[in-house]
Amino acid sequence: MPIRTRGHRLRTALSVIALTSAVLGPTLLQPAQAADGGPPRHDQRLQRQLDGLVAQDDGPPGVIALLTRGDRTQVYTAGVGDIATGRPPRPDDHMRIASVAKAFSGAVALRLVDQGRLSLDDTIADRLPGQPAAWGAVTLRQLLAHTSGLPDYSADPEFVAVLTADPRHVFDPRRLLDFVADEPLRFRPGSLYEYSNSDNIAIALMAEAATGRPYEDLLRELVYRPLGLHRTSLPLGYRLPRPFLHGYAVAPPAAPEDVSEAFGASGAWASGGIVSTPRELGTFIRAYGGPALLSDRTREAQLEFRPGDSSEPPGPGTNAAGLAIFRYTTRCGVLYGHTGNTAGYTQLAATTPDGARSLTFSINTQTSAGNKPALLARLRTVQEEFACALLKDE
Repeated sequence: MPIRTRGHRLRTALSVIALTSAVLGPTLLQPAQAADGGPPRHDQRLQRQLDGLVAQDDGPPGVIALLTRGDRTQVYTAGVGDIATGRPPRPDDHMRIASVAKAFSGAVALRLVDQGRLSLDDTIADRLPGQPAAWGAVTLRQLLAHTSGLPDYSADPEFVAVLTADPRHVFDPRRLLDFVADEPLRFRPGSLYEYSNSDNIAIALMAEAATGRPYEDLLRELVYRPLGLHRTSLPLGYRLPRPFLHGYAVAPPAAPEDVSEAFGASGAWASGGIVSTPRELGTFIRAYGGPALLSDRTREAQLEFRPGDSSEPPGPGTNAAGLAIFRYTTRCGVLYGHTGNTAGYTQLAATTPDGARSLTFSINTQTSAGNKPALLARLRTVQEEFACALLKDE
């Protein structure tokens, strides 16, 4: 691939991520498999939906969806998880989970609320006095609900310039809000909804201030360890643990470009830097979206939804926003979860309200309302088909 073309495509991917190389071989189709080694239960209609996604000119090279009911998991894949080798996506492949990481910062904060070390009414002035005084009245509840009004650091021109000049630049994640420290709130806290990456940086900083512990340690103590997540981490660099689901920039007629390790994670940190696997993402969302991880009182606050406010990108069905979680009302029923997109990846993790069933749906290219809206519309349709399969009685 000519260097000039590659550079142009990297810059395009950079502009998208900040605001949030071989030719593709034959598609490899994998039937659904029972995790317990039992006979596969293969829904050909669902498989055709995945096949259609990867067959699109601008579609992902690969897709993997896990449907879990109790101790039984069905794995559906289409396409490839690595163009160079042609291997399919796998349940234990590492991958960037993008903004689903916001649910992890929500889990940390809400568990600290349960422990009495944080309150939903704590303000930035209370916990982060070094931040701008104009932001002082913003509460933890508003940060978790994306109703804070904090300006989004990832859209700041200076941040974008640094990232464009060096996609692997290592930021000090605890100074990311400095990029917008001279900006006022975008609206009165609590009055509007606006999805902002700054919210979850502030949440992680509040958790650190309340405990005196690094956010990474709090993730291990409050989330990874209790849930048995051994392949989930928050790196600062650009490398992914092996094996990993390769992520691609897809811009026909050019060949897909591997951007799995083109960007560092430090510029996303608590808002989108976590690396996990399809299997562990399902374990997490069943606990966080179900009743296992939080007290009844804290969960009641978590599930106070604002209708019409959506995750980024929107999930299947009609969306509503809670505290670091979203409600997806599909034609077949309700799921709780979170989505995310970043260079090379688009994610959905969702669970039934009782935490007994989950769906994770991962494609290895980026799509959002501002980047490939037609692909996003098709993706949401397919995700709803999988949601209905998850929700139906067997």
